[in-house]
Amino acid sequence: MADALFISVAILTIGSAIVALETRELVYGAIALAISMMGIAGFFLLLDSPFVAMFQITVYVGAVAVLVIFTVMLVRTQALFSIKEDYRRKAAGIVLLLVFIGGIGAVVLASGLGNPAFTQFNKPPIDIATIGKQMVTYYAPVLVLLGLTLAASVIGALALARREDIEQKNERVN
Repeated sequence: MADALFISVAILTIGSAIVALETRELVYGAIALAISMMGIAGFFLLLDSPFVAMFQITVYVGAVAVLVIFTVMLVRTQALFSIKEDYRRKAAGIVLLLVFIGGIGAVVLASGLGNPAFTQFNKPPIDIATIGKQMVTYYAPVLVLLGLTLAASVIGALALARREDIEQKNERVN
């Protein structure tokens, strides 16, 4: 059962990632990106790590993907995305992807991660309360910086949308 569930989550994640990369409509690409991130959260659930899965959903789906969708719908500049597709660049990207995946695979195989000596069964279980305390004490400056970054990107999107709206009104007047 777990194998069928893993395969279905993998197909969902990889399929939506491919759709996110290949679609011409930015809104559909952003929605596919959110679905792909939900699939990654599904992998964390399969690994019996619900805290990381919920964190993935909250941060990446709830914040990043929604911010991307919000920005795309707000700015709506089609002139930026009307570049002709170059098949040589696409082929070069595929070759670079294969080289990158091969390199990562070689590093993982050479590292010996499958070696039983790497598995340590004597570790204590992870305490979620400790992680929560560290998030609001030790990692609080990072969370504040992340919040400020997200706020700055929303303000930047609003400024770009306002500038575009003003330019369109000026063109109508002239």
